[in-house]
Amino acid sequence: MTNVDQLVSQATAEFAAIADAAALEQAKARYLGKSGSLTELLKGLGKLAPEERKQAGAAINGAKERIEAALGARREAIRRGALEAQLKAEALDITLPGRGLPTGGLHPVTRTLERIEALFRSIGFDVADGPEIEDDFHNFTALNTPENHPARSMHDTFYLENAPGLLLRTHTSPIQVRYMETHKPPIRIIAPGRVYRVDSDATHSPMFHQVEGLWIDENVSFADLKGVFTDFLRNFFEKPDLRTRFRPSFFPFTEPSAEIDMSCVFCDGNGCRVCSHTGWLEIAGSGMVHPNVLKAVGIDSEKYIGFAFGMGPDRLTMLRYGVNDLRLFFDGDLRFLAQFK
Repeated sequence: MTNVDQLVSQATAEFAAIADAAALEQAKARYLGKSGSLTELLKGLGKLAPEERKQAGAAINGAKERIEAALGARREAIRRGALEAQLKAEALDITLPGRGLPTGGLHPVTRTLERIEALFRSIGFDVADGPEIEDDFHNFTALNTPENHPARSMHDTFYLENAPGLLLRTHTSPIQVRYMETHKPPIRIIAPGRVYRVDSDATHSPMFHQVEGLWIDENVSFADLKGVFTDFLRNFFEKPDLRTRFRPSFFPFTEPSAEIDMSCVFCDGNGCRVCSHTGWLEIAGSGMVHPNVLKAVGIDSEKYIGFAFGMGPDRLTMLRYGVNDLRLFFDGDLRFLAQFK
């Protein structure tokens, strides 16, 4: 049986030296195949005496089990080696930093709207809202705008097809009208939102934002309007010495009416290119609420009085961040918007 032990040692050593699965199967055939060395020994058992045959058979079967065990172990080692090589070839370098996703940020106009709301809330104003598709009454009639007023023209207003009397609101004043219809004085609100007009150039957009303010009570004066709005502008631009002036104007829903100018935030009123060397920037329209507007919403105009103002937060954003073209805010160019993150 010395030959059997030598055969096992030879097979084990040969298997251990093989790194290829196909070559291992060929080596197996030399020992366990139909013409293999161990198979030939099994065929020779018939020539032995019964007692010798029993001992030789047991030794050969034992050798077969040892060779098969060595074969199985080598197969597993080759399989693991191939898997490790594959994993190594396909491995990701986890030491590199991840690319990640860029962080977003609030749109600059949204930042401005939030700042305006916070400043007016701090002095007791509520924030009101309303529909962007309005009817003629709330957008024009209730605001003392006669039928022949130019603002009703198709050149200024987007009217809805197949929906007589409906339009995209041209200002946020309808929010004030709706609020006065459902609330009793005292009323102190601002009305921010999107508005729509047929206009488009470097300082105008078909869709833009507006913030209007309204204060209705028994003893509200023009001095209150000047104090509230001047305080707002000084806090918004963080310029305690910012000056305002009120120029006579006309709006159908206020009487008297005034345009509000502020000293230029770029040159402090000394004159520069931005303010056309006047030292002043036009910033809002305002006035005392017309009695006809109060009557249209059922408020006693003999008892109550108030002021209203309207400004463009898009323009305020341009001034605050030094942007010279309004259309940049709505083009969706991430190169531009990323500057405000």
